[in-house]
This record gives sequence, C-alpha cells and structure tokens, in this order.
Amino acid sequence: MSRVIRTFALPAAALLMIGSLGACSAPPSPNATAELLAGSLQGLDLASVPLAGQDAAAAGAELSEALKPLESIPRTVTLASVTEDEGSEGPKTATAVYNTVWDIDSTDTDWTYQTQATLELDEQTKTWAVRYSPALAVPGLEAGQYVAKRSAPAKRGEILGNKAQTLVTDRPVLRIGINKEAIGEEAWEGSATKLAKVLDIDAEPYAKSVAAAGPRAFVQAITLRDDINRTVTDEQLEAIPGVLAQPGSQPLAPSRSFARAILGSVGEATAEIVAESKGSIGAGDQVGLSGLQKAYQDELAGTKGYSINIYDKDRAEVSTLVSREAVDGQDVKTTLDRDLQTLAESLIADSDSDSALVAIRPSDGAILAAAAGPTDNAQNTALLGKYAPGSTFKVVTALAMLRSGDTPATSVECPATMTVDGKAFKNYDGYPSSALGSIPLSEAVAQSCNTVFLEGASKVKAPALADAAASLGLNLSPSTGAASFLGSVPEDSTGTELAANGIGQGVVEASALGMATVAASVKNGATVSPHLVASPKPDAAPKPKNPLTAAEAKALSGMMAQVVDHGTLKDLKNVPGPVIIGKSGTAEYDAERNAHAWTIAAQGDLAVAVFVGDGSGGAQTAGPILAEFLTEAQ
Repeated sequence: MSRVIRTFALPAAALLMIGSLGACSAPPSPNATAELLAGSLQGLDLASVPLAGQDAAAAGAELSEALKPLESIPRTVTLASVTEDEGSEGPKTATAVYNTVWDIDSTDTDWTYQTQATLELDEQTKTWAVRYSPALAVPGLEAGQYVAKRSAPAKRGEILGNKAQTLVTDRPVLRIGINKEAIGEEAWEGSATKLAKVLDIDAEPYAKSVAAAGPRAFVQAITLRDDINRTVTDEQLEAIPGVLAQPGSQPLAPSRSFARAILGSVGEATAEIVAESKGSIGAGDQVGLSGLQKAYQDELAGTKGYSINIYDKDRAEVSTLVSREAVDGQDVKTTLDRDLQTLAESLIADSDSDSALVAIRPSDGAILAAAAGPTDNAQNTALLGKYAPGSTFKVVTALAMLRSGDTPATSVECPATMTVDGKAFKNYDGYPSSALGSIPLSEAVAQSCNTVFLEGASKVKAPALADAAASLGLNLSPSTGAASFLGSVPEDSTGTELAANGIGQGVVEASALGMATVAASVKNGATVSPHLVASPKPDAAPKPKNPLTAAEAKALSGMMAQVVDHGTLKDLKNVPGPVIIGKSGTAEYDAERNAHAWTIAAQGDLAVAVFVGDGSGGAQTAGPILAEFLTEAQ
C-alpha cells in the first residue's frame, strides 16, 4: 500500500482542546497536542502533556534535571510543522517538528537545531499522545544523561608600549588565603586574623568572610606579585595554620606603580559586570576593572570558546553537540616608553603632594610618559588633573597678543602692581626691579611679568584667549585613546576674571598633559594633538579653528628660549644637549597663598610638563625635577 502524507497548516486562533472532537465523525487534528508540547518543552514541564504509556510528571522532572546546567542560557522552542501520517500500520501517527534556539552568548551566532516528536492517536478517546524521549529536547539525549557547557578561555592580549615594549603581560602571582579544610573550625578565626595582620589588610571583615564560607572553602585574602620584591615571605605564611598560597599568573605591569591609573587592573568580574555582559562574561571571569584594561576589555579579552556536551551519570563525556574555538584577544599598543615612564615615576615618587610629569614627542604627539606621584597616588593626575596652570599659561596669552599685532620686540608696560575693576594684582615676590617699566614682550615672558599679561588678556578679550589656547592644543577635546583632559579656557570671561585668566589663574584649568601639549606645539611649529593609544587607533581629534603657524611658533619659541637663557628657568642652562625652551609657573589656590608649581620645557624631540600640587614656585619646585628628567632621558 502506498504511503500518503497529509500536512496541516497551523491554526492562527485559539488551540483546539485535546479530545474535543471525540464525538465527531472526523478524526481530531494533532495540532493541539503538538502546540501544547512546544510550550511544555519551553518550560521543561510536561505535566499537562498526554504521553503514550509514560508518567508525564516524571518525564518532565527527568528532562528538567538533564538541562539544569544550561538553565541560565535563554532558549526558545517553537513548533515548525505537524504532519499526519496515513496508511501506516498500527496506531494513526503524526510527526511534529520543533525549532530550538539557544542564545549561547552575546554574539550573533546561536545554537539552533530541529527535533521531531511522534504523536499517536488513541482511537477510543480520540486524543493524540506523545511518544516521549529526552531527544525531543536535545538530539541524541538519552535517559540518565545530562547536557552541560564547558568554556575554553581565550588568551588575554597584552598592552605594549613604545617600539613594541611589553608593558602588561601575564606575570607570576600568589593567591593567598585560608584553606578551611586543612584546619579545624576552632582555628579559622585565629588563622584569618593572623594572616590579615601579615598581609596588612583589615582583619575583621576577612575573618567574617572566612567564617561565612563553606567548611571546605579556600577563602582568598589577597593576590601578590610573586617576585623578588614580594614583602611577605614564605616563612611568614607557613607559620600560620591553614594558609595556602596558590601560584598563578595575572596580567600585570612591570611594577605595582607603573602607569597604574592609566593601564588599569584586571580582576574577577563583579555581579554587576556579569549582568551587564548579556552572557559574554561569567562569574569568576577575569576582566578589566579600570584604565585601559577596562576601556579595551573587548579587544583584550578576545572571545571565549565553548562546547556543549552530553554527559552520562558518571560525568563522562558522551558526545559534543556544538562547539566554538576560542579567539585570543588583541594587543593594545600604546606610545608609553617603559624607560621614560619609570624615570618620570621615580622623580615624583616621594612628592609631598599630588604631582605629575608628562612627556610628549612633539613630532607626532606620542605620549611617552605620564606619571602621577607620589607612589601611593592612585589618581590619574597626569592625564586628568584639573588645575590652574599659573604663569605657564602666559605662552597662550603671548600668542593671543602676537595675533593682536604685537611682536616679541613690542614695548609693553610692566608696573609692579595693577588694579582691574577694583581688584589689586602684583608681580610675584622677588620679581627683578630691573625688569619693571617699559620692556620688550620677550622680556615680559622671560621674567614672567604678571601685569603685562593681565593687561594683555584684558585687551585681546576672552574669545581670542580661548582661540589661542586651542591653537596650542590646550582648549580642545582630546583623542588620546584613554581618559584625558587637556584644558578649559572660557570664551565669556570679563573683568577681573579675564585678567586673571591671562596669568593662568581665574577660571582657566589645565592638566599636565595639556601644558606638555602647549610646549610640544611650540616646538613642533604646528598644533599638536597628543595620543597614547596607537592601536586600536582612536578617532582623530578636532582641529583648531586657527591652527598654530610656523611663524607664530618661531616667535613663541624665541621668547621661551630667553626664559632659559636669562629668565626664571636659567638653571636649565646646565642641562646638556640641544637648546631648551621653557616657561615656569606658580598658581596660588587659596587665601593662604598655597600654590601649584609648574614648569614646561622642550628639548630636541621631547616636550615635558611637571606639576607639583604644593610648591614654593615653579622654577624652585618643578624646575629641578624637569632638569633631571631631561638630563637622564638623553
């Protein structure tokens, strides 16, 4: 007898109740049972599904247990078609085809497959029942087996520096904690407290976390670099019962302090990070928590591999259903120079206040060093600090004055004091009396005459001052590839605020990065846009409305050379090598006249800014640091 296949279109309205056609002359459709099974497979609850010769509740419990390891992965089950088979021997049957889609992770690739269910008609009750098998949910799955996902980690990319120097790579660490299984309960609190004291961490919360963990848990206290600089000895750890030091590796910079705020750290993903990742990050995964490690997490982390396998009750792998190879992360390439960064950090490591040293290569804007001090300063002072730049800003005001028609030789008036809208200003203590009165603009820059630039800013007006700052790279949106701030120079200041802006006080702000960019632009002969990340290449920075011209840069460079020749930075003349141009600055920030100390300079293809939060003066406090940096950098 030939076999005839009849396919029914799925109903668009409400489902038929199972058995509702029992009293009719025509046989009932299998569609209702097929649709019911789709919803039950989706919810892993077969209690309401008629099964042929099996207990529906027990079958559902078995299926739920088999797929429990995958319960966190979104899954959709839909009915594709129902086909009734006629002419076959035995009970009347139909075949239902189901599409199952698993959203394995945040990528566009899902795990999809089809399964089939055989339905048979009970002629007496006129109802369709399902011939149950675990393979209805997952192809090849049998009773007593389960399905689970196994991850394959990707190798995290490294962070590289100037000339492909390795900055951050896997380095040996020790994960130190209490192994509760190794000691009795009576020793847990005592050992935890002793370990906390040795590691110099807060003992009470650590002891509580040890007590709260399971009786066989390893409760980590800290991760330490396993190198010659490790302050905790093996003997100290071995003397505490239950302490376990697990060797491992972790992405780390050459030292604990090396560009710490810029490079960032890697650690275990928080619950919030896991939730926001939409499946791409799991509990226990190592992720970037700050700095470049966080900003470039996707590039550095790569893509984890995985396999979804069927296992038997003894946890032996039976078969692999789907798999994906891990894709290793990409390296992030920066411009930081390992030697210059180390040198910069050493020079401000013992600073009594927040400080920064930034070095830029004027020819291409590469940031070679961006150090923050003192050593325990975890803030990104070098790239994100916002401070009044003091008299280093007079380079900007001088440019605005040049554009208004002045030249370095223009005679300007430098009185000892000046009053603007009722507010009195004066030159710094110790200003040479020989440089008062009518002097060339170049001498006003060399000796840092406040009153000249108070008057100059008032005459050129705020828009011209802001435009000059942008031309020197200061008042622009940075595109370094990292969190950065260059400077802020408003266009609407007037009166005393505008005058004070002209000497780097008032409301103008700059970072060490911004002021190093000013020096770099003058040295380069054109506006410099600093950058830290070379690959992946960040978007191009905006260009100033009026870029710095070579003629303007030459005039500024000549005046800044006189600062070193016989002005406030004449001590820099002792630095060997090519001619140095520079400018010092002091910015008082409170009524007690506490001040920020600044110095900017350029020599050869190197531009540097040094900032010290509390100093006696730019030349006195920041100048020697800059001099030593230029000397050692050669």
